[in-house]
Amino acid sequence: MPRYLVERAFDPCTQEELDTAVVRSKRLLNEDFRDVTWEHSHVCADADGNVISFCVYAAADEGRVREHAVQLGSHSIIRVIEIAGDIDPADIVV
Repeated sequence: MPRYLVERAFDPCTQEELDTAVVRSKRLLNEDFRDVTWEHSHVCADADGNVISFCVYAAADEGRVREHAVQLGSHSIIRVIEIAGDIDPADIVV
């Protein structure tokens, strides 16, 4: 199944607001997007409190990932990129 990296921008928000968005995202996946798998996310914040997240999803197509993002709300999608592969440093022989 294809995997996608979703880069999102949130307005400055508190940890509580971010936690609420995460719970809502998981609920949407469990109820309306059972064909989409959320693998993990990396969350970054700058000094002004602007939050950017990088989330990895597996889904049949990019459209399903975008539909989930639209229903989640509270953020802007910067981009969605299909993941071509992974590199694990443990697999590299030097």
